[in-house]
Amino acid sequence: MKKRKIISLLLLIIGAALSVAFILKIEFPQGFEAYFKREYYNQFGPLAISIELLIASYYLFVGHKKTNFTLALFGFTALLDPLFNQIGFFNSIVPLYGTIILSICALFCLWLAFANTFKLKRLSRLVATLSVILGVFVELFFNYL
Repeated sequence: MKKRKIISLLLLIIGAALSVAFILKIEFPQGFEAYFKREYYNQFGPLAISIELLIASYYLFVGHKKTNFTLALFGFTALLDPLFNQIGFFNSIVPLYGTIILSICALFCLWLAFANTFKLKRLSRLVATLSVILGVFVELFFNYL
């Protein structure tokens, strides 16, 4: 239990720091019509990924039964961003430091989720597939659609 809380606090700190860094990079346009353009909403993609990390780490801290699902959702979303960027679907706006930190956290969270390290509710194949699909949807929503 102590290990779980230490890991979750570390992930919470990383998620909070990245959230602040990504919020500070958001540019708020002048004029009303600029808020309805896709370029404005694309800025929120990195923030959405870091908020997923915050939610997953909070669930890990409290030992919620949906912890492994949220860890897997964050992991797939964070790893799909650089993957889609490399394939050429879109140009990711996540900075390099964010991509590196989020990828390391994503791999760690996926390991925690699939290994069921802390004996929380185990992921089924259906739920794991759903987390991949939702991760793809989040990435495409903020970057492509």
